[in-house]
Amino acid sequence: MEHEVFVPVPAESLRAVLTDPDRVARCVPGLQRDAAGAGAGEDLAGRLRLRVGGHTITYRGGLRIVERDGAITYEGEGTEARGKGAVEVSLTVVLTPAAEGTGLGFTGALTATGRLAEEPGEDREVARVRLLDAFVEAAAGLAADAVEAEGTTGTGTGVGTDADAGGAEITGADDADGTEGTDGAVGTSGADGTDPASGADGAELFGDEVFREAPAPVELPSPQPAAEAAHARRTMIGRSAEEVDHAPPRGRYAPVPAPEPSGAGATLRWVAPAAALALASAVIVGRALRRRR
Repeated sequence: MEHEVFVPVPAESLRAVLTDPDRVARCVPGLQRDAAGAGAGEDLAGRLRLRVGGHTITYRGGLRIVERDGAITYEGEGTEARGKGAVEVSLTVVLTPAAEGTGLGFTGALTATGRLAEEPGEDREVARVRLLDAFVEAAAGLAADAVEAEGTTGTGTGVGTDADAGGAEITGADDADGTEGTDGAVGTSGADGTDPASGADGAELFGDEVFREAPAPVELPSPQPAAEAAHARRTMIGRSAEEVDHAPPRGRYAPVPAPEPSGAGATLRWVAPAAALALASAVIVGRALRRRR
């Protein structure tokens, strides 16, 4: 497989990114490094999720980074996390410095068995181009950040050097005039050697301003009793939480009152027991009369 791309980044900065295992891992999309680290003879180890067509294949393996004759070679192998397929890849990157950036030329070969070998060739080609473009874009971004950081550091160092040089020149001029070279002594003594901060009688400077009277304490309002505070709270925000919890619901959720009984129903409620009582009394009286006869 072959792939060429140009990035507006210096070649040396880009080479530093492409040969650093930590930054290479950040540039590979879908790569998750193992927490235990790489094994013997490996610079990277982890799991790679590869999207091919409408399927996602996860490989587990390792990668080695080798520099040969100015070129960078990535050699790796892996096996399917859910399957028996395997893959081996060898990818060589050649950096070509240019006036405004760097050209990258990729050449390599890939051998696969299992699910990747069963995918159509067009889908594998699309996945390869997408993976390499994303890798180059991320590497170029890291290299550009490194160049910007170096430029900022260099600018800060230059400013500090100029300031030191200026300070040295000023000190030298003071020495030439016969005055004291220290910052604390320049302009702090009078002609007679006395301290201008003190008066004729030796009074200290700013004595009245330093020892000022303490400000009067702020009087805070006294706390209100619990009953008055509760009343004020209800006055300000309406009913309290307890009143709201125990108040009956209103509106559409209010309970429907039971219908009031009509006059006929109320009369029947009293007539029926009275009739039963009268009938029972008649039966008892009749039996008593029979016994007397």
